[in-house]
Amino acid sequence: MKKGFFRGVADGMPIFFGYISIGFAFGIYAISSGLTAKQGILISLFNVTSAGQFAAVPIMVSGGGIPQLMFSQFVINMRYALMSVSLSQKFDNKINLLDRLIIAFVNTDEVFAVAVSNKNKVSKIYMYGLILPPYFGWAIGTALGAIAGNILPQVVTSALTLAIYGMFVAIVMPPARENKACGMSVLIAIVLSCIFYFVPHLSSIPSGISVIISAVAAALIMAAVSPIETEVDIGET
Repeated sequence: MKKGFFRGVADGMPIFFGYISIGFAFGIYAISSGLTAKQGILISLFNVTSAGQFAAVPIMVSGGGIPQLMFSQFVINMRYALMSVSLSQKFDNKINLLDRLIIAFVNTDEVFAVAVSNKNKVSKIYMYGLILPPYFGWAIGTALGAIAGNILPQVVTSALTLAIYGMFVAIVMPPARENKACGMSVLIAIVLSCIFYFVPHLSSIPSGISVIISAVAAALIMAAVSPIETEVDIGET
């Protein structure tokens, strides 16, 4: 049991360091937007979603209503529902509803990518080990950024925001190189994302929805072109 937990912690440490940098950028952004250090830290403690948090700050400081805030978070974070459904297929039968809710709270893009890259089923203790470093990395990074305030130049802050994308590329590339179907899925999703970003009428679609469409479309295309063969264990049916 301890071995599984510490393996999860080890797998989560690269995310920990990546989240410190992006959390630091969010902390600075929150302070420069008019929030207090305490408010910025509390946001990261109770809402572990980078895009959602960056989108929520302008709504909060401008006096936007709760419905507006809820709708923006629903749209931006809708992709996590799909990732949670997919991740649940990797769980062993000892993970109950409470465990699923706790894991879903920190089921970020990077946590999902690391968890599903496991060839075998993942246990509850492994998932708890995996989500702890990202959670604390995000909170610690935000706290450091909030305390530092707006003392760093804008060019430095912008550079820090790129760290999370580089980390996600590092997670995706190994399985994409090993598996042609996975690599093609990534390529298709990239092409579709570019279409949504550059085509005038499609660029108005919220990023959360375009990410979902791109991911689902890429998965469906490759599922039809290169389906994964699975073996059924008669003893478990």
